[in-house]
Amino acid sequence: MDTNSRGLAPLLAVCISCIPTVILGLILQLGLIESIAACLLSFFSSFLFIWLILDFLFFKEINNIYGALDKLKNEKSSIVRFQKPSIIKPLGEIKKNIQNFAKTKEQEIDQLKKMESYRREFMADVSHELKTPIFAAQGFVHTLLDGALEDKKVRTKFLKKAAKSLDGLDILVQELLTISQMETGEIKMHFARFDIVELSREVFDQVDGKAEKKNVSLNLKRIAPIFVYADYQRIYQVMINLVVNAIKYNRKEGRVNIWFELHNSNVNIIVEDNGRGIPKNDIHRIFERFYRVEKSRSKEKGGIGLGLSIVKHIIEAHGSKINVMSDEKTGSKFSFQLRLQPLGMEKALIERKVI
Repeated sequence: MDTNSRGLAPLLAVCISCIPTVILGLILQLGLIESIAACLLSFFSSFLFIWLILDFLFFKEINNIYGALDKLKNEKSSIVRFQKPSIIKPLGEIKKNIQNFAKTKEQEIDQLKKMESYRREFMADVSHELKTPIFAAQGFVHTLLDGALEDKKVRTKFLKKAAKSLDGLDILVQELLTISQMETGEIKMHFARFDIVELSREVFDQVDGKAEKKNVSLNLKRIAPIFVYADYQRIYQVMINLVVNAIKYNRKEGRVNIWFELHNSNVNIIVEDNGRGIPKNDIHRIFERFYRVEKSRSKEKGGIGLGLSIVKHIIEAHGSKINVMSDEKTGSKFSFQLRLQPLGMEKALIERKVI
């Protein structure tokens, strides 16, 4: 119901007109016709007076306020919910709407503050990560230009170091581009049927040298194939990141296990280690860009803090979630789910036009 004076003025006029009619009838002993005439005269005069007062001084301003609120509602319809005005309690509804609007705006301001804080932290991290390899390569090149170029051993050594710094810079830029493209949807997943057990075996073959250097054993707790429906290259990237981290932050003569749990139409892939684990205060932040539990030690190990952030984006693009359980005494366990696709399922999906 629209907030206006037409509904309220007659009600008030009836109440007001009854009072003088009753008084006149009791004091002057008016007849029926005179009483009706007095009542009508009192009603119309009260109605006009009340209608003019309410319409021009009260409801007109209330309707202007609701018009402004409706305009805000149309502009922010996804986050603002205004109640319709009541003819009985228009000011009460305005109060509720303004309170709701103020609460929503306060939440928006808090969110903007968090985003601004995140932006500043992100820019500082990017600047620091870019500066380190650039300055290193720059120092090696300038040293060669200042005279070390003539010494073949020094030249080769410095060029290798400069190349290593630039390779690290290239990896950083590529990973930043990957995260940015995933967030904007520019990178599409290419789903296909493949054996996740065989992929895990290939990952172990790839990182076997790193594991040997640290005396870490790699154990695949499955021989029989498990066929899933996912993006092979992206899941390979996920497994490489998880296994390399498990080796990197493991203890000497530690172990890294990959095992699988079958649940109806899904398989749970688990990568666990018996390393030093992750402190409880850091677990909720390990998937943030550039976040490292121990920045100084991570720097020595060559980490830039983007691997787990990429893992999170890839798994979410598969409609799943990366989970982590960790204890500083027993190690860490990362897990995620993929959809199973047994032999013959692909043909059925094509016939049903699912793929």
